[in-house]
Amino acid sequence: MNSKFFSAKNIAYTAVLLALVVVLQAFGGTISIGVVQLNFTLIPIVLGAILFGPAVGALLGFACGVVVLVQVVMGLSPFYTVIWAESPVVTVFTCIVKTTVAGLVAGWLYRLIAKRSQIAAVFVAAGVVPVINTGLFILGCLCMNGAISAFQGSIEMGGMNIFVFIVVVLVTWNFFIEFAINLVLAPAIYRVVVVTERYLLKKYKGKGKAEAETQENAAEAQPSERQS
Repeated sequence: MNSKFFSAKNIAYTAVLLALVVVLQAFGGTISIGVVQLNFTLIPIVLGAILFGPAVGALLGFACGVVVLVQVVMGLSPFYTVIWAESPVVTVFTCIVKTTVAGLVAGWLYRLIAKRSQIAAVFVAAGVVPVINTGLFILGCLCMNGAISAFQGSIEMGGMNIFVFIVVVLVTWNFFIEFAINLVLAPAIYRVVVVTERYLLKKYKGKGKAEAETQENAAEAQPSERQS
């Protein structure tokens, strides 16, 4: 897949994953069950990182970050409104970097670990994306201390330690749910990877065999042409 990355089929696969990332993030990759929210937005990033490597994982993460940034600028929640007004530069950096780095690292770790165990590599890649995404989000929030304090004051929770506020109020159960979803779906992701690799291997082998037969037929036809 690496040597033929810019084939029409690989570009098409990447485009589908890119569209899926945008649609899930923009139009609802979250399913609410009571107070629990199931977020599937990170799954295409994991798939892209595994199937096509760190560069595609980073590209998909970047696209996700851009959509989040647009939502922040539009002020789709009170939290978005406050951080954009108080810390626009850090907000842009946080939105773009967290999922981009997550996709990049996931692809790199998958390639490193897959040399020993592909299924282990899939689980690691699936788990590391929400870990890095949430970790960089928390770091970004700590870097926009004034904005977080302003939002904290707007909901009358000013007495809480800012780190505790970020983890308890802003992150809540989202990280654990995203992490659990990714690990639960990791076997399914692994199956997709295996089926895709087998299909591509069969396709390329068949193509190579057909080209060899064509060359052989052409070589056999040359003597008869010379005799005539």
